[in-house]
Amino acid sequence: MIFSIAEQSVRQLGGEASVLARQRRDHIELDRMMSYYESGSGTEAERQRTLHDIVQLTFSHAFAEEVVLWPALRRLALDGEELTARVEEEHQEINELVAELERTAPDDPRHDELVGRAFALIRQDIRDEEDLLLPRLQEALDRTGLRRLGSAWETVRRTAPTRPHPAVSRRPPGNAVAGVPLSAFDRARDLLPVGTRAPNALTLVVAGAAALVAWLVFAAVRRRR
Repeated sequence: MIFSIAEQSVRQLGGEASVLARQRRDHIELDRMMSYYESGSGTEAERQRTLHDIVQLTFSHAFAEEVVLWPALRRLALDGEELTARVEEEHQEINELVAELERTAPDDPRHDELVGRAFALIRQDIRDEEDLLLPRLQEALDRTGLRRLGSAWETVRRTAPTRPHPAVSRRPPGNAVAGVPLSAFDRARDLLPVGTRAPNALTLVVAGAAALVAWLVFAAVRRRR
């Protein structure tokens, strides 16, 4: 019988280092921040900072899932393709909503509507992951496997893009290739004051890819000499 990871103890999840416990910690933190934002507490600047933190955690968390967890689930579970396609659709919709939100000023009448829709989708995504996808990983892996997967997921999460990128593939190798320049771009933006506009990320990806190709060609030519 499959149990939601929301209903299990840390020990049942495989310990603190298990991918299941790591995922749930992020989910709890996201729910805490969304509830704080919705409460209307704090100044407007504090609420916008909280929204910024929600966006950062949401996208670094989801990117690591798409690069590490969902490919593993597709390998390990017969219905892995169907399950991961479902959450990838949710991730894509969240990407599109938050990208639109970032183009909308806080005093725009549509701002709160977009925030509400994004939060509802994030919460639905959390439920689907905790009730459907992550229990399937728990079925397929022992404690050692869950800890190993947790370590890989955490490593990617700490270096992942932190902003929405709707045009980027939700699956490897496309997302993994784009992830390096996008992460550098996003994390540079994160150092700026909240609300600061930045250049289009697609420009950076193209420039980064071109630089990578040029370096690979240069290295190949040098090896042939």
